[in-house]
Amino acid sequence: MLHLTDIQLQDNKVFLSMLNHVLSVDGFYFSTTYDLTHTLQRLANTSPEFQEMSLLERADPRFVWNGHLLREFIAQPEIHRFATPVMHGFITMHSCSINGKCFDWLLISRRSCFRAGVRYYVRGIDSEGHAANFVETEQIVHYKGSKASFVQTRGSIPFFWSQRPNLKYKPKPQISKSVNHMDGFQRHFDSQIISYGKQMIVNLVNQKGSEKPLEQTFSKMVNSMANGMVRYVAFDFHKECSRMRWDRLQILMDQLADQQDEFSYFLVDSEGKTVTQQEGTFRSNCMDCLDRTNVIQSLLARRSLQAQLQRLGVLHVGQRIEEQADFEKIYKNAWADNANACAKQYAGTGALKTDYTRTGKRTQWGLIMDGWNSLIRYYKNNFSDGFRQDAIDLFLGNYSVDEVEPASPLHVKKDWKFLALPIIMVVAFSMCIICLLMAGDTWTETLAYVLFWGSASFGTFAIILYNGKDFVDAPKLVQKEKMD
Repeated sequence: MLHLTDIQLQDNKVFLSMLNHVLSVDGFYFSTTYDLTHTLQRLANTSPEFQEMSLLERADPRFVWNGHLLREFIAQPEIHRFATPVMHGFITMHSCSINGKCFDWLLISRRSCFRAGVRYYVRGIDSEGHAANFVETEQIVHYKGSKASFVQTRGSIPFFWSQRPNLKYKPKPQISKSVNHMDGFQRHFDSQIISYGKQMIVNLVNQKGSEKPLEQTFSKMVNSMANGMVRYVAFDFHKECSRMRWDRLQILMDQLADQQDEFSYFLVDSEGKTVTQQEGTFRSNCMDCLDRTNVIQSLLARRSLQAQLQRLGVLHVGQRIEEQADFEKIYKNAWADNANACAKQYAGTGALKTDYTRTGKRTQWGLIMDGWNSLIRYYKNNFSDGFRQDAIDLFLGNYSVDEVEPASPLHVKKDWKFLALPIIMVVAFSMCIICLLMAGDTWTETLAYVLFWGSASFGTFAIILYNGKDFVDAPKLVQKEKMD
């Protein structure tokens, strides 16, 4: 590094800290013997040539997070055995027993590295049709050589929209007016149909307030596309389950039951013969595709598991998973852990509503923890997500460091108001408190000082809030506005 300038050496430290940040996030997995990037059904429907390929060649590029790092290995087949694909997401495996019958139960969530990023800086889709926060979740059962699998997906609402942080608790989503949404929308669902078959969209966003235009546009676009392979259901999760009425989720489950029976699940017997194929997937989304989405996915997966375990002979006729206390605890905790992993990777904190996933009911302590996590999310989304986004872009190769460049994009000059206004606000607020504690000769004098400094601090705060986008930590390496 002797040839680098002082500025480049400083930048290099920042770039290294970015890579360390990405690698410090939990949820990277690899296997030298099993192809983690493919579902059981995809692996069963492959050719003999595919089976002979190295893990790197045959891996699904959507889920290979070290693809950029391995780019020079790909051209050299003789060293493929040293190049192991790494997946990002969540995996849990449990050996379980019901009615004295032992089986393995697995949950795998694969996070896509296309349009990867953090909560508010990566929303919607890109021009290729890749959705933000796209995760494929597969639930697997192994019993006496038979294997059953049920696959679901989640991903951001698939058209061009953004929700830039601006210091407000919930920034208003903006639907792009300058692009043709249908091109990317069509590409997204064409690729989903090729990968998964029929699509059942489960849209859980609010149907009033700032989320309403997103629901209306999504519904309209599905109707305009007029593709018989894609169906759409909207369920206002917050409205339906308000005032702790979580039993009302059964309304949605009943609505989706026939569709789930039609999609079925993948099942292969102990001799390796395919018994049933999964004909389609549920594509669930809310705004972040985290908390509400995970609750619904866990309910759909439970219904599929009930059918699988009965068919495999683990459950007797009439028995229900809910009645198996030991397994039920494992199941609920695994899905809550899945929610936390996906949330930490996208939003920076654990998931909300996990008390319902873990216990089957909403608790007061759960509400308090949701409030705490929401506060941490607010701080991270506004004051540290720019760095997190840059780290992901650097790791995935969306930005390449160029030694020839005299200065990297890391050096962005801040406007004068970025430093001045917060200082003025803090000084004015401090003076207001001092005036309250150290009263003047008369109450009118004290009131005048308090009003003056109070209005100065409030006025400065209002200006900061109005210019909120200038005060948040924004990504510097890749211009997200251009990517949108």
